[in-house]
Amino acid sequence: MYKQFIEATGAEMSSDFIFRQLFDRESCTYTYLLADGGTKEAIVIDPVIEMVDRDIEQLEGLGLKLLYAINTHVHADHVTGSGMLKKKTGCKTAIAKVSTAEGDLKIGAGDEFTFGKYTLEVRATPGHTNGCLTYVLRDLGMVFTGDALLIRGCGRTDFQEGSAATLYKSVWDNILSLPDDTKLYPAHDYKGRTVTTVGEEKRFNPRLTKEVDEFVKIMDNLGLPYPKKIDVSLPANMVCGLYEVPTKE
Repeated sequence: MYKQFIEATGAEMSSDFIFRQLFDRESCTYTYLLADGGTKEAIVIDPVIEMVDRDIEQLEGLGLKLLYAINTHVHADHVTGSGMLKKKTGCKTAIAKVSTAEGDLKIGAGDEFTFGKYTLEVRATPGHTNGCLTYVLRDLGMVFTGDALLIRGCGRTDFQEGSAATLYKSVWDNILSLPDDTKLYPAHDYKGRTVTTVGEEKRFNPRLTKEVDEFVKIMDNLGLPYPKKIDVSLPANMVCGLYEVPTKE
């Protein structure tokens, strides 16, 4: 079973590191559970409000104590579950300071989260939104890229103070500058893929392998539809899920 897990996720983990890659089918969002198997201290990245019961079931089943529920950015396609996890577990929530969204912790580049013997480094990777963050677990060569870098793609840049040129620089300076064998875990995938590497994306990403001017042209001409849940998601996520979720009349 352990071998099958490694093959599916690409993660090479120490025996006391707990890792779960969880999926929400409606928004195609990945939620990540990280924990120190010794201290039982845990972090959840990008929880989805409809899937909070599943996340708590995972935590309780593994005997974990959730310290933090953190977001990679203010999402437009789903409502964060961080506020609900706070209510149910007493954990702290976190969001980028520059996003001006609410949360217990307003974080930025250089900040760190410690859980047991592990440390998650915060890197600022704006461009998809102005407040995008990437989380780096150096000890295990694992990086959680949010929407800044997807598998063979990247997040759109046409709303939420996005900028294609900024995204290009962010990704190359703060993600693709890491060692080639570093594992990258995105916030979404729409084709069933679970993990990629720095080396793969430097060679095969059809957008980010271009020069910056061509990349900007590609991003400016994607013609993507207006996110269907943005009018509900953004107001809720600006308060990090701490208050009532807006409902349509």
